[in-house]
Amino acid sequence: MSNRGKIHKAVIPVAGLGTRFLPATKATPKEMLPVVDKPAIQYVVEEAVAAGINDVLFVTGRNKESLENHFDRSPSLEQTLAERGASDMQAKISGLANLAAMHYVRQGVPMGLGHAVSMAKAHVGNQAFAVLLGDDLVDVKTPILPEMFAAQAKLGGSILALMEVPDDQIHLYGCAAVEPTDNPDIVRVTELVEKPAAGTAPSNLAVIGRYVIDPAVFELLENLAPGRGGEIQLTDALASLINLPAESGGGVHAVIFRGKRYDTGDKLSYLKSVVSIALDREDLGPDLRAWLTSYLAGQI
Repeated sequence: MSNRGKIHKAVIPVAGLGTRFLPATKATPKEMLPVVDKPAIQYVVEEAVAAGINDVLFVTGRNKESLENHFDRSPSLEQTLAERGASDMQAKISGLANLAAMHYVRQGVPMGLGHAVSMAKAHVGNQAFAVLLGDDLVDVKTPILPEMFAAQAKLGGSILALMEVPDDQIHLYGCAAVEPTDNPDIVRVTELVEKPAAGTAPSNLAVIGRYVIDPAVFELLENLAPGRGGEIQLTDALASLINLPAESGGGVHAVIFRGKRYDTGDKLSYLKSVVSIALDREDLGPDLRAWLTSYLAGQI
């Protein structure tokens, strides 16, 4: 029978070079770029923890030490904050190390998302697990992981997160062909295509960076030939799971995400994310909105 039950481990691949943000990412991991007052990766970890994850494995690469340091204790900084009477900030800083049990494995040669996920085999074991990509930030008011966890507990197999995107943008994503189920928010996935050529996409449903995956994926990844871009594609392995028998961990369903998501994957979308999240903040939003209104009206 396919693995079902509480999901308590998450895999977060962070070995990418962040070349689209050079020179900012020459010495700083792209995951550590600030989104208002927290690095992007912290939002992702906090999302996982809020959904019940208590064990996080980062798949890292070179020059990611600052990421590890961020989720570690910093006694000297904590002491300085305490001496300054900044107890609230001290608690926030020290609490980062207690969000979850943090683990790290080096990918070595970045050979694609599928290869990064395969690095988690020994840590994950034989239980279903979550994968979260750091380029996608999900608004805390519209979480997706709880629905995905519930779907996996009911249906088994693997669960994707799908979101409708404009037809002229679907070629930028993995794309799914689906069939309805008795739940309007859950579909059965019948086909997956990685970044389909223009006019060939089976739907406008894009795979976004949240997954719940059966451990049967590891054997498939081990025997998978390089796909698009010469990399080991997670989409190709998930496509193979679609027709695998349920008792072997097969079957792929998806939750349709209708909430709010921020994309930090390129410069423009990153800037939009920073502005959007800041506007939603009670301490920043009103003043920033007033300033933006004046700025766009040419009054500044």
